[in-house]
Amino acid sequence: MQLLIGDILRRNAAAVPRAAAASMGARTLSHAELDGESNRMARALAAQGIGHGDRVLTWADSSLEMLVLFTASSKLGAVFAPLNARQGAQEALPVARLARASLLVADASRAEAAAELARDAEIPASAQLAAAGPGIDLVAAAEAESASDLRAPALREDDPHTIFFTSGSTGLPKGVVLSHRANWLRGFQGVFRDVPERSVCMFPLFHMGGLTLSMAAWQTGGEIIICPDADAETLLAAAERRRANRLYCIPAVWSRILAADVERFDLTELRELDTGTSAVPVELVAALKERFPGSVTRIYYGSTEVGSGASLGDADVLRKPGSVGVPPPGVSLRLGEDGEIQLQSPFLMSAYFDNPEATQAALPDGWFRTGDLGALDEEGYLSIVGRKKEIIRTGGESVAPVEVETALAGHPEVSEVAVVGLPDPQWGEVVCAVVVPTPGHEPSLESLQAHCEPLLAGYKKPRRLVVRPALPRTAATAQVQRTLLVAQILDE
Repeated sequence: MQLLIGDILRRNAAAVPRAAAASMGARTLSHAELDGESNRMARALAAQGIGHGDRVLTWADSSLEMLVLFTASSKLGAVFAPLNARQGAQEALPVARLARASLLVADASRAEAAAELARDAEIPASAQLAAAGPGIDLVAAAEAESASDLRAPALREDDPHTIFFTSGSTGLPKGVVLSHRANWLRGFQGVFRDVPERSVCMFPLFHMGGLTLSMAAWQTGGEIIICPDADAETLLAAAERRRANRLYCIPAVWSRILAADVERFDLTELRELDTGTSAVPVELVAALKERFPGSVTRIYYGSTEVGSGASLGDADVLRKPGSVGVPPPGVSLRLGEDGEIQLQSPFLMSAYFDNPEATQAALPDGWFRTGDLGALDEEGYLSIVGRKKEIIRTGGESVAPVEVETALAGHPEVSEVAVVGLPDPQWGEVVCAVVVPTPGHEPSLESLQAHCEPLLAGYKKPRRLVVRPALPRTAATAQVQRTLLVAQILDE
């Protein structure tokens, strides 16, 4: 048996056709509707020349149409490759070029810019998910197609299914290739789950988390509840409206929820409260336990490349503060001589797209080098103690310091700049710009953020500014000593 994502949709359409598969606001798609709409959309894509192995690049905000496009690509054997919708055209261009896509699909708000982006990235065609701007309207085209089942006969479980783009330590994009098999297994929840999962999704659908949560819910015959915004009111209202039983939030979002008037919402069915992506304070876990009695809380450690690397179950979240738990079934974990966490599992990426050097560096012997430093306690529970890479992890997103430094270097009041991550209880880390000002000037944080507006996504902008007369550098190579800089700031 091949583990193919399209077969999850076919199975649910036959087993639970009228049950909800996906919802957003007042709109809902049943499993039968999702299956049929994905067949229609797949045929519309095929009419544009898209077939097995072709990359479909998307640049759009979350919508049910995005989910249909994702599932249609799965059935057609095309590779779904979402761009970060928070990025502007200038920032997205290097990634669009890297993808070497056959089609760029945008939503209505980006339709005009997408045509230019496709041209600049040498993508043969652009399309849209609404009747606005240039290019074919895929939704309208799909309505004229048949909803009967569609299969790509040459499709195999090891074929690429998705490509998610992530930053490396140099700021250059890397495409994480995930196969049908890896994504199928990442979403599989075993054979003993007694109720369908109704899961509220705070992640945008260009993020691995959003699509992995979708596939996980569908594996149970359940529903993914898409939220356009990750504010507390939106998430809690969606959980009440759809009688959700699972909510996964990064720690910063859970803090917002705990600060909200939770009692206004009927959350009696909400039982699974999950978190991860950045450090989880034990105080946050205790507060969740108090505010949602009778629920279970789990902490997950992983990445786009590895999926789940470790998890801390509900029984241990207060007993093992600071830990991310133990490897789940099928995952092997070891620490390198320098303490780097290395993982091996069927959940691993296939490769970095079109980048054999980076793939070899990350997977030299089949074990993925995470770049994170870990420690194991006497019971084998893992804690994250540092990071080899300089990547800043803020609110579940990755930020390359050099990318932010390049943007800030053009500010007229900045002579030198170094960007570091500072610990933060809500965001895990915040982006901090350490600036040596030009003589006679002292830039403000607001002016730095305004300067970055057309250059960087919002989460990459500095949230803190430190002004220094000079940056600490190594004597031999004059490299900025980031670790020393962070230590100096924290000691102040």
